[in-house]
Amino acid sequence: MSISVGDRSRGGGAPRDGGSDEAAHYIKSATAELAQMARRHGHDTLSYLLDMAQMEADEIVRRRK
Repeated sequence: MSISVGDRSRGGGAPRDGGSDEAAHYIKSATAELAQMARRHGHDTLSYLLDMAQMEADEIVRRRK
């Protein structure tokens, strides 16, 4: 799983990356899957950190609506 994310900040994004909103949605989804995998294998700290990343991506998505 990989996504190309450009150097530009907020709102702009390189044409190849789908923009900031798409990146936040993708990160939210990817971190949810990774956190679930980490929990399944007993990696508690890693699953916690991934949950925090998912929550941050979710907040970005919500603020942009």
